[in-house]
Amino acid sequence: MVSRPRLLLFDVDGTLLSSGPAGRAAFASALIDVFGTSGDLSNYAFEGKLDPMIVGELMRDAGVADEVVAERLSWALSLYLDRLEAALVVERPRLKPGVAELLARVAAAPSAVTALLTGNVERGAKIKLSAAGLWHHFRFGVFGDEAPRREELGPLALARAKETTGILFEGPDCTVVGDSPNDVACGRAIGARVVAVATGKTGAERLRKAGADVVLSDFGDLEASTEAILA
Repeated sequence: MVSRPRLLLFDVDGTLLSSGPAGRAAFASALIDVFGTSGDLSNYAFEGKLDPMIVGELMRDAGVADEVVAERLSWALSLYLDRLEAALVVERPRLKPGVAELLARVAAAPSAVTALLTGNVERGAKIKLSAAGLWHHFRFGVFGDEAPRREELGPLALARAKETTGILFEGPDCTVVGDSPNDVACGRAIGARVVAVATGKTGAERLRKAGADVVLSDFGDLEASTEAILA
């Protein structure tokens, strides 16, 4: 009996890797150069947010007018990504425990289609995952500048999977893998299975309360992680 194909949708930051201080510094310096302030970065909750949303929320809270944010957003993101790319040549992203082995295994599974569902814009995701040696594992992605809210990326992922693979996936055919309540909400919005991993800023208990089907401390237990994601 042939297994029905399964669509695996992975978040990036906090789930697979961390860009660390280099990523934060690149982002802060770009905002300062474009808007004159980086906002309250030290207290801002990035988890599960979309890149354009992050810029907008930080700048509005810092008193920057919405029309100025809209006018300069693409410039700010481009400058940030230029600096991020240069920074990650010097200091590679830090992989979360077990990530390299897990992705190699699930990407090779005959019944799995491995893809991205991330708040990063496409170039940002590619920079981070290429620097970490992981980009080649993903068939396609949906990215943070393609919808105003994370929950709206799920239906887009289903449509893109059909375009890319020819397979009509529905929500129950998907597993969303992330590290934040926003990732959980995104998966729930399409009826997907949600595997949450407590390698970001959100603890395991909060991820359970958010409604994740499975919560892992990390991907260090390769057998358990693979089973949870491919189930």
